[in-house]
Amino acid sequence: MKTVLYLIRHGKTKGKDLCYKGQTDVPLSEEGIRQAESLGDHLKKEGISFSCMYTSDLSRAVQTAYIIGRFLNCNNIKKEKLLRERNFGIWEGKTLDEIKERWKEDFERWKKDPLNFYPPEGESTLELKERVEKVLKEIKEKHRGETVCIVAHGGVNRVIICSFLGLSLKNIFSIEQDYCCLNKIEIYDDGFSVIKKLNWTLRITEDAW
Repeated sequence: MKTVLYLIRHGKTKGKDLCYKGQTDVPLSEEGIRQAESLGDHLKKEGISFSCMYTSDLSRAVQTAYIIGRFLNCNNIKKEKLLRERNFGIWEGKTLDEIKERWKEDFERWKKDPLNFYPPEGESTLELKERVEKVLKEIKEKHRGETVCIVAHGGVNRVIICSFLGLSLKNIFSIEQDYCCLNKIEIYDDGFSVIKKLNWTLRITEDAW
């Protein structure tokens, strides 16, 4: 028996680009809304449907999920706090350049050891992994043999992808997750899984044409 998981990152948000928003609750920008609508329309045209959609309870993910769900006539959408983005502590709201300037030594430690280091007052990758894998296990067990969707965040998605690929979380930053990207994972009862799509976006596909 095969379970199919569609893993989606939320669309672009309001506010500064290249900014660690973390668990700060920010809505989608107009561009982010259009991205979600385009993806929802594409999935509808492909004839894809979900028995259930799970979303982080942060508004940017909730908006993305409900927009896509509207296109697919999926009203079974569940908000899950455990799917929130990593807590970046005092780095939240700061740009990459600001962090490099104000917390230079900490940022270097972050790059060298993303598994254990965490921003001041924030959350480590291991802590993120623990809560994300807890809800992922529940979703897989509850929806065995179904096609389901998770709408979450860049950090959350990377943890999930590393888990299915058996990759060390030290490689977490080697996986890109663009706004409103789509990942497709097929999960088999023997524990084997296959990544069918990775960081797929309509923009990339259109460029390829």
